[in-house]
Amino acid sequence: MSRFESDLQVVADRVVERAGPGEQIEAFVARGGETEVRVYQGDVEHFVSAQSEGIGVRVIRDGRTGFAYAGTLEDAAIAEVLAEARDNVQFGTVDEWAALAEPDGVAVTEQPLWNDDLAAYPTDRKIDLAKQLEKLASGGDPRVRVDDANYADAHGESAVASTTGIRMSGRENGCYVSVSTLADEGEGDDAETQTGFGFSVGRSPDEFDLDRAAREAIDRATRLLGATQPPSRRVTVVLDPYVTAQFIGVISSTLNGEAVVKGRSLFRDRLGETVAASGVTLIDDPTNPLAYTATDVDGEGLAARRNVLIRDGVLQQFVHNSYSARRAGTVSTGNATRGGFAGTPGVGCLALSLEPGTRTQDELIADVDDGLLVQQMQGLHSGVNPISGDFSTGAAGLLISNGTVGAPVREITIASTLQRMLLDIVEIGGDIEWLPMRSAGMSLVIRDVTMSGS
Repeated sequence: MSRFESDLQVVADRVVERAGPGEQIEAFVARGGETEVRVYQGDVEHFVSAQSEGIGVRVIRDGRTGFAYAGTLEDAAIAEVLAEARDNVQFGTVDEWAALAEPDGVAVTEQPLWNDDLAAYPTDRKIDLAKQLEKLASGGDPRVRVDDANYADAHGESAVASTTGIRMSGRENGCYVSVSTLADEGEGDDAETQTGFGFSVGRSPDEFDLDRAAREAIDRATRLLGATQPPSRRVTVVLDPYVTAQFIGVISSTLNGEAVVKGRSLFRDRLGETVAASGVTLIDDPTNPLAYTATDVDGEGLAARRNVLIRDGVLQQFVHNSYSARRAGTVSTGNATRGGFAGTPGVGCLALSLEPGTRTQDELIADVDDGLLVQQMQGLHSGVNPISGDFSTGAAGLLISNGTVGAPVREITIASTLQRMLLDIVEIGGDIEWLPMRSAGMSLVIRDVTMSGS
């Protein structure tokens, strides 16, 4: 959140002031909204403009936690939420680690997370952006038609206060456009259709690159036309930036402090050990304003911070909120996550990225004799076991032969283990892309991966 003194802070403060002897109380107050526009063939097919506000209250007493929330900020409702949270304490299980976050002295990194131009952007211009993107994507190749074009934005304002001394408020907003395409070729039994997508993100619509988003959506769809199923073999894979973002998103689940303390991470006992190739550095840095999910505070009101999780292949740390940190005998890394006022804090990476290299995707491909450029992966989360590390997922892409991209392939499975893939990383591209998710993308080269086809 971009820091400013919100009127919501007064609401949170008043709740905390009502704490009784032996009670810890946390109040999280939020309001926000979103706009979603979907265009099809020049017409608005779907439009949503939604607003919400509410409060969530946690009460901890004698190791038991009670929680309640309401989707209104009326005084009577707030009093009722506090009373209900107190009542719910008696139903909680005694937990020796139950406690609220405490100030840790880490300074907040100021960031430009609020954009006045976006806040004032007219609705008709938002719709025009989606229509313009659809027009660009549909006019770039006669084989391509647009499935839908979209504009989306969101804004949020929140405040948190606690009896342990947390007091923080702020606001942020952001937006993106996306387009889905279909490429058709052939007739009758030989007819086929391939899909593609493109998008652009920004703090303001003025930062969008609609031409690039349309071009990527066209290229992704048309490049896979005529795809066949190749013979099985072991190859070097080059992950497209979007696929890399999905891949490191899976890796993040193994570095989650909550999963570690519950014994659900394959890296739980490996701090200080080599877990990746020597050139691999993995960083969670929500203080980088280029990240779409950048923030200055976490879900408990602690300062967000740059955490190096893997440095030159060596596992340095896991991400923690205050609860998982207490269970692990360490301190919070400022990684509490919060979906809104209706839930309690979780833990997770906030803005994950590999430290990028210097070369383009074309330059990386030029060094691959026999490989596969992976453009799509299907069922990634269901095909990966974060406890054992087994990795097997459907994929589609383009074969690489003697440094040149060749024939498209589909109906293949790429398989290995997360442990092996991290150690087999050959090079990381310099083509970093900030995506509308918690992971950034860049091209990634991994050797010795099984490609199962015909």
